[in-house]
Amino acid sequence: MLKALGALSVGAATPAVSKAEVLVQAFETREKSIECDILVIGGGTAGTVAAIQAARAGSKTVLVEFGSQLGGTTTTGGVSFPGIFHAWGKQVIGGIGWELVRECVAMNDDQLPDFSIPHGRSHPKHQVWINGPLYTLLAEDKCLEAGVELRFYETPYKIEFKKGKWVVETVGKGTHTQITCDQLIDCTGNALVTSMAGFNVLREAETQPGTLLFTLEGYDKSRLDMDHLEQLYTEELKKGEMVREEFLSIRGVLNSNGYTFSGHVFGADSTTSEAHTATNINGRRALLKMLRFLRTLPGCEHTRVVKVQTETGVRETYRIDGLHQVTQSEYVNGKVFEDAISYAYYPIDIHDKTGVHPEYLAENVVATIPLRALIPRGSKNLLVAGRCLSSDRGANSALRVQAPCMGMGQAAAVAAVLASRSGKSPEEVPMQDIRQLLEEHGAIVPF
Repeated sequence: MLKALGALSVGAATPAVSKAEVLVQAFETREKSIECDILVIGGGTAGTVAAIQAARAGSKTVLVEFGSQLGGTTTTGGVSFPGIFHAWGKQVIGGIGWELVRECVAMNDDQLPDFSIPHGRSHPKHQVWINGPLYTLLAEDKCLEAGVELRFYETPYKIEFKKGKWVVETVGKGTHTQITCDQLIDCTGNALVTSMAGFNVLREAETQPGTLLFTLEGYDKSRLDMDHLEQLYTEELKKGEMVREEFLSIRGVLNSNGYTFSGHVFGADSTTSEAHTATNINGRRALLKMLRFLRTLPGCEHTRVVKVQTETGVRETYRIDGLHQVTQSEYVNGKVFEDAISYAYYPIDIHDKTGVHPEYLAENVVATIPLRALIPRGSKNLLVAGRCLSSDRGANSALRVQAPCMGMGQAAAVAAVLASRSGKSPEEVPMQDIRQLLEEHGAIVPF
């Protein structure tokens, strides 16, 4: 009887397998080694353009992105109105970023703004509204077409410089990959790679708040008594039930159907998984609290959320300590650096508890970005592109937006490609060679 019970228990523990099924291990970490010319970490605004440029220039390129799609601020963050590409009646930023934006507009049967009309004190008039999901598709397709190896759901956890090459170990879902490259480009937005590689990064004691973008419906704006609703909101603020800094104006939220920057998430930080988790939770909890309040207001009883971005957009974290720090004075005075690799045009744009109050550039002033601001001090074969460039807080508030980040991404890739070809570090590559290759790929280069 005991023998029979033993046989029965063994049979019960063994799953029945049909001829078409194969038993496999449920989880296994796969070890892999890759060699490439250029490794770009971060597939956001700057990183996407950098990877496409490097691959189009003939370099074997790998792009590592911890999320599920390309585009960063434009797609995951929901700021699907990149800018600004034109200043004072002429285009100042072009190249691969502009190519993506232009094709996105055409494929969605949209129209570009009339850039010949000055935007005055309303710079959003020159931002280009695009279809975010379409941008994602086009960006990925251009990467693949150029030959970029895309590695989603991976993040670096160890970075070393060995025998003139960078060795980066990444982890992801069931993967542990060692990537050896000639040149490394940090497009993480928060200087993660630079910091992991052992170089100094800088940060303000109090950073700018983030924003979670969303869309509302279920009410008729033309029938709402906005003054009365603002009064009710003020009463809730006095009782401590709502927080003004989270949503500065009920009028602003309702007039834009929620798709607005009137809401802020303070302490927004994406530098670690824990900080990023807290940032997203805080943004979503504030939105839920606002939604519940809106549904108590006359005329808003059926307000509902139809779209919420998957992540809270983060404006400011760490910046590198570069060979040159771009200052607000240099930016607003339009200094043309001897190693300028891209123009930049956007008002000084610092968000705080009172909202945002743009400081516009004087007429005909256009800023530039030096290559030195993309190179961490003391580094070799390492560049950054995007909002973590070397700059003070004022300059960074303008340089962090999409068009300048696209310009930086393309320029960083060109410098990296030429450095890889010649066995040099990017700061050793002749500027005329960098500018020539940028122009061959459609970029607009300052002289």
